[in-house]
Amino acid sequence: MSLVHHGGCLCGEVRYRTTAKPVRVTICHCTFCQRLTGSAYLVEPIFRREDVVFDGVETKTYDHKSDSSGKRITLHFCEKCATTVYLDLERFPQILGLCGGTFDDPNWFERGAEACRHIFTRSAQNGVMLPSGFPLYKEHALQLDGTPNVSSVLFHALMVAR
Repeated sequence: MSLVHHGGCLCGEVRYRTTAKPVRVTICHCTFCQRLTGSAYLVEPIFRREDVVFDGVETKTYDHKSDSSGKRITLHFCEKCATTVYLDLERFPQILGLCGGTFDDPNWFERGAEACRHIFTRSAQNGVMLPSGFPLYKEHALQLDGTPNVSSVLFHALMVAR
């Protein structure tokens, strides 16, 4: 399988290519990502900065202060079509979180339990199915000091109902 994969915004003005597989894939259920996507969660393949090359028009940005860490999250989006393409996280300066749906083939990257984790499940929307066999975190996977949080793993999928 090729390590080079292309993606971009809806109108095609902003383009990128990755030159490696993701470090991991995060499925984020926080309310910020729900608003960002207009959906139940964000599928976010995480790449080392040096593994993403941008082409075309430079993105516009919006800075947001994280409710949980207090750190800056910068959304990078196309000025013309408003597609959010990636997130730049002050807390993790060595990585970029691409919006999974912006890949030309959004199914190319692995989403198995070994490569993927679900975070902020405490705010998952009603009706969302949390999968069995995957690491699930009520908050972020890492505490603010970098210490790993404890995950849970379900034996059976669970539909969120509040």
